[in-house]
Amino acid sequence: MSAHTYELMFIANPELDERGLKKLTEQYLEIVAKEGGTVDKTDYWGRRKFAYELAGKNEGNYVVVNYTAEPATSAELDRLLNLNESVIRTKILRKDAK
Repeated sequence: MSAHTYELMFIANPELDERGLKKLTEQYLEIVAKEGGTVDKTDYWGRRKFAYELAGKNEGNYVVVNYTAEPATSAELDRLLNLNESVIRTKILRKDAK
């Protein structure tokens, strides 16, 4: 298989401070690097209010990451993010899909 370009957006617990959020993000981006992928850009959007309550929270810390990896790596990254209680929501989009 060949590597694809992806965009990952996740919403983390609003109680995480900036250092905790960066540590959480880097922890998962190491998975991409270990599997031979590359992280192209990480964008911290900060704390935003939700339109409706998610997981008992009214706001969350948004992070957007652009990376290149194999499909299996993205699947594993999504699985691990969903297991973490500090992550409220995740979404991974394949950017080079036609």
